[in-house]
Amino acid sequence: MGILKTILAASLVFGGASSIAVQAEAEQIGYGRLIVNDFLGDGQDRWRSGSIVGSHLYGQPWGGQRPEGFGDLIEMRIMGQVIAPDNLQSPDPTDRPYAGALSIGAHTHFERSGFDIALGADLTLVGPSSGIGDIQTWLHNAFSVAEPSDTVLNNQVGNKLALTGVAEVGYIYELSENARLRPFVEARAGDETLLRAGFDFTLGQFGHDELLVRDPVSGQRYQTTYQNRPGWSFLAGADFAVVQSSIYLPASSGVTIEDTRERYRIGMNWQGESTSVYYGATWLSPEFTGQDEGQVVGAVRIRFDF
Repeated sequence: MGILKTILAASLVFGGASSIAVQAEAEQIGYGRLIVNDFLGDGQDRWRSGSIVGSHLYGQPWGGQRPEGFGDLIEMRIMGQVIAPDNLQSPDPTDRPYAGALSIGAHTHFERSGFDIALGADLTLVGPSSGIGDIQTWLHNAFSVAEPSDTVLNNQVGNKLALTGVAEVGYIYELSENARLRPFVEARAGDETLLRAGFDFTLGQFGHDELLVRDPVSGQRYQTTYQNRPGWSFLAGADFAVVQSSIYLPASSGVTIEDTRERYRIGMNWQGESTSVYYGATWLSPEFTGQDEGQVVGAVRIRFDF
């Protein structure tokens, strides 16, 4: 895993930096965002509590498929997430510590020999300096919901800065005009270091000739380019990961990380003439030994074209 981390980080920092500079004057060709929250799934406010991710695409006008050149299409991504114990007021000592994380990164998407490839790097700030704890406290107060206690915030994961490399390779099988299967493998090294394999199945036009980006928490994929083909789409997927480390579960917290993870997800998308609505649900397996059950997180995206 150490070699993997070095390769991924170096390829993006040194190889990707020049590509990003070349694309600096390229036009924006797409955007996407996704909100994920535990409350939208199983109605709780715990563990993988909530996140929001946004992507902006730069490059040549989208032609329905990824370019062949590394760096010809650049996705700039920003993400904030809250990871919390089960009880925000009086947590169990064996529960995971609170963690707020804010990340920004660059990813390039291209195609080689029929394979979809995404390579990227994110710089992630974890801890009180991220400001995520303060934001959650303000939001909970605004909606009269119990906010994280001083005990929870004072014992959160400390300030850390992590460079994370991410690589995903997938291949699309066209099962019919309206159905596609995409197996994939992913390697991640940095804030969390893991190897993952899985698949995505789509029935409908969602994602057809569009660039879909994977949300790191739920595994749901969201649109960054749009063909606006009206109708309903159904999505399903699953993946399995072998985990080596996570800065969100430090050994100093006394919590033991699970060495495997599973995610099972479904989603529905409705596309109208100028509006689309997406909702997905993902079951996440326990991430540490003291977590006695998995959780369901919900993902939502509503888009209006004016």
